[in-house]
Amino acid sequence: MILCGDLAPGQSVTIQGLIDHLGAGMTPVREAIRRLTAEGALQFLGNRRISVPTLTVAQVDELIFARLALEPQLAGWAVPHVGQDDLATLTEIDSALNAAIDRGDIAAYMLSNYRFHMTLYAAAGTEIVLPVVRGLWLRSAPSLRVMVGRQGTRTLPDMHRAALDALARSDAPALSDAIRADILQGMDSVRESLIESAQPD
Repeated sequence: MILCGDLAPGQSVTIQGLIDHLGAGMTPVREAIRRLTAEGALQFLGNRRISVPTLTVAQVDELIFARLALEPQLAGWAVPHVGQDDLATLTEIDSALNAAIDRGDIAAYMLSNYRFHMTLYAAAGTEIVLPVVRGLWLRSAPSLRVMVGRQGTRTLPDMHRAALDALARSDAPALSDAIRADILQGMDSVRESLIESAQPD
């Protein structure tokens, strides 16, 4: 729900409402909330209510810094471990992402974008960096969803084709460059969207 933007920044929901929506028991929902709160993806508001934090421009700048420091390197580490089956899977995910863009399906775009990056990064086999990156995505995704909702899917950046071409050549520097450009285009748009929303009418 966080990654696809079903929970928007600043939107509050009740724990009981989540239980009803998910059809899950109190214990697993509370455990999920506890873990997501610890990662900064949710915040307690009191009175059994939680919300996704609303990011500031300074926080977006921190996320950009952290993601650029980790994700291009993680992609580069993945190159020696990506085989033809992995490349086919990533190509299939990217096709689903492109189809979501064409039909204006924001939720499907968000999910496919996440799957593409995490499938690539998982190939690196790291035990420390990948969980950190997943946490950064949890913090970034809701604001990205807001930006996409304002601008529409047709304006979305997509450096995945360049990333796939680099993977096919086993070109780690080119892959890192493609991932870096992909992050910058998306997160810079989030930053600009936040600045515009803060401007007086």
